Amino acid sequence: MTRDKKPESIDRFSRQMPMRGPRPGGPLILQKEKPKRPIETTKRLIKYLKPHLLWILIALAATIAATILTIIAPKILGRATTEIFRGIMAKSLRLPNARINFEYISKILVKVSIFYLLSALLHFVQQFLMADVSQKIVKKMRSEISQKLTKLPLKFYDSKTHGEIISRATNDVDLISNTLQQNLVQFISAVVSIVGVIIMMLTISPLLTLVTVLTLPASILVTFFITKYSQKFFSQQQKLLGKLTGHVEETYGGHIVVKAYCKEKDAIEKFDKINTELFRASQRAQSLSGMIMPLMNFIGNVGYVIVSVFGGILVTKRVITIGDVQAFIQYSRQFTQPIVQISNIANLIQSTIAAAERVFEILDEQEEQPDKPNAIRLEKVKGDVKFERVYFSYLPEKPLIENLNIEVKSGQKIAIVGPTGAGKTTLVNLLMRFYEIQSGRITIDGIDIRDIVKSNLRRIFGMVLQDTWLFNGTIKENIAYGKPNATDEEIIQAAKAAQAHHFIMALPDGYDTVINEEASNISQGEKQLITIARAFLVNPDILILDEATSNVDTLTEIYIQKAMQQLMKGKTSFIIAHRLSTIKNADLILVMNEGKIIETGTHKELMEKGGFYAELYKSQFLGAFVES
Repeated sequence: MTRDKKPESIDRFSRQMPMRGPRPGGPLILQKEKPKRPIETTKRLIKYLKPHLLWILIALAATIAATILTIIAPKILGRATTEIFRGIMAKSLRLPNARINFEYISKILVKVSIFYLLSALLHFVQQFLMADVSQKIVKKMRSEISQKLTKLPLKFYDSKTHGEIISRATNDVDLISNTLQQNLVQFISAVVSIVGVIIMMLTISPLLTLVTVLTLPASILVTFFITKYSQKFFSQQQKLLGKLTGHVEETYGGHIVVKAYCKEKDAIEKFDKINTELFRASQRAQSLSGMIMPLMNFIGNVGYVIVSVFGGILVTKRVITIGDVQAFIQYSRQFTQPIVQISNIANLIQSTIAAAERVFEILDEQEEQPDKPNAIRLEKVKGDVKFERVYFSYLPEKPLIENLNIEVKSGQKIAIVGPTGAGKTTLVNLLMRFYEIQSGRITIDGIDIRDIVKSNLRRIFGMVLQDTWLFNGTIKENIAYGKPNATDEEIIQAAKAAQAHHFIMALPDGYDTVINEEASNISQGEKQLITIARAFLVNPDILILDEATSNVDTLTEIYIQKAMQQLMKGKTSFIIAHRLSTIKNADLILVMNEGKIIETGTHKELMEKGGFYAELYKSQFLGAFVES
């Protein structure tokens, strides 16, 4: 679905990306899904952590210290419980000097309070450091995605929906951010808690510790099996989330077309279908992961009962004190809690790995062919263009252009005509190296375009497309898109040449009028005039016009055609024409069909031949005559 502007959610990318050529007339190019490799993905994520290793180690040290303080506290608190128990028992037996030593208990409570306070402070330090680290990592990752998107060839965008790309750059990266900021440290804290709790339990009673640890294999098995089966659903969940984002972006980006064709019902049905699939995948993933907590609680409660029974027996035999039992019960609870925490984090990590795989898929995409080491820059070109034995296909098994030969002299106006899918737009894409030819060569002034720096090559051309592209900003910024350092006077002159000045001045803020998200505050024809003014301002050496006046009224078209004639003076121009009446004065008309040049000549010569072009022209003229 064509849009006039990229949505706000990827506006930061669109401002950095070069202007794209039109989408090819060929079919959507689908790519096979790459195999999932969670181990390699995890290793790549770890590489992002290395530059911040010092701060991560400090955060981990703070976490370990906080966890140790939390672990030590129950045993110390158990002494207070024992003292209270002794005092109460002494009073009940009416022993001499029977009393509760509140001074001793107070010291214990103060000590425990300090421990918990220090633990909270260390947790705050850890959260602050990890938040800083995670945001820096995510910032780097987003920058890499943004830079990568500017280097990817056109075929990448023809194989992915915009919404899917948006989802990978936002939803997936945010999930990675949350995991790095919270779950990574929680995982370390949980591991330290398990080890620390076992040590503390051993200092109280090795027998009770053995009884408690016997529940560990059951906990591990539960976690392993549930995690194993939920992984595929978490991966499917992220994939469907991207698909849903793509549908929403497409539907609401073109809501006028949807409403005009009364397709609201179809759009809702498609949304409901994807939403249902996402619901099922999410439900299965969350249901499976949700089973971990009840099962772990059950295992923990079994352990709690066993500890209570055995602990009571040991107290009666005076093997341990009542305070130690109280502390041990706390530890048995603490022992189960980090196992549950690890289980939950394991599920989140699975989602994170699935998200990271999708992000890395973009970062691993094959970029446009780099410039040759000895690639040259052209300051000024005459405009001689030549296609020599050019072969190109979008798909290997379906050739589109075969043995194409065209020679264009400097200053000539070349019109390219033909039915839909004939290869007209593809010709332009090849000329600007949006796609690379498989064989043959294309030259400008006798120089192979593959020997020219790509950015320099594209600056030679000025494009005015039938489908307008404007971004969220002022009209002045949109006109100056190809020449950011242009003066106000240059911008105004370009607008006047494009017959846009009068309507711009009629707007409330003139050239400072902000075009909104859908540019709905100006008409389609006015959008086209702005894009034409953009081309006037750049003043390129070679022009490419793709039915540039199709969206303006007849009177404005006459003015623009005159202005275009002035702009095209002395410049080589390629005009992709759908209305054949607009190209009568072209120096050479190339008639294309099925990727081949089947006729060449001037309008007069081709009409006299009475061939394919003449039939096309007559059919348009006759159609217009019948309609009138």
